[in-house]
Amino acid sequence: MSPNLLPCDGETFYFGPILTAAEADRYFTVLRESVAWRSDEIIMFGKRIVTARQVAWYGDPGCDYTYSGMTKAALPWTEALLELKAVVESRSSAAFNCCLLNLYHHGNEGMAWHSDDEPEIVRESAIASLSLGAARPFRFKRKRGTEPAVTVQLEHGSLLVMAGATQTHWLHCLPKTTRVKEPRVNLTFRLIQPSAAQRPH
Repeated sequence: MSPNLLPCDGETFYFGPILTAAEADRYFTVLRESVAWRSDEIIMFGKRIVTARQVAWYGDPGCDYTYSGMTKAALPWTEALLELKAVVESRSSAAFNCCLLNLYHHGNEGMAWHSDDEPEIVRESAIASLSLGAARPFRFKRKRGTEPAVTVQLEHGSLLVMAGATQTHWLHCLPKTTRVKEPRVNLTFRLIQPSAAQRPH
């Protein structure tokens, strides 16, 4: 695990590869073939946009998640996702109840600057990002201030954990690049407040 990547107001750690190359290859193939991938739908400037990037949302019962104007109901965990969840929880010393998966088919698909600060997410809880497939640069910039941007190369089978005040004070993105021709699967494990109907009484 690297030291904190952020100079202030947040805690983000890069663990490097936490899976062997063979394990990472196997999970990459299994997830591409078994996950219920579908194009993401977002509302931007009042218009519904369908992305080339594909997504899937898995989690415990009641773990609905709303972002960019759209709500996703959690699909039940698969065996592979539960295995990866256990590995990530062990390495990060954090607990998670859901996972947003992204499938980037090549470098021309990316993610714009944003924070994962939706109200469903437990405040200042860890978000663990597991990367499989093509290595891609991942960037951070502070919302206010003059600190330089931070870039980390996310390798095949690697883990990045964002925690503390990271989402409050920092934005992150996956820049597009014409250099990358291969696909990448990203799993972001999160802890959210289950919907009221599913909370234990």
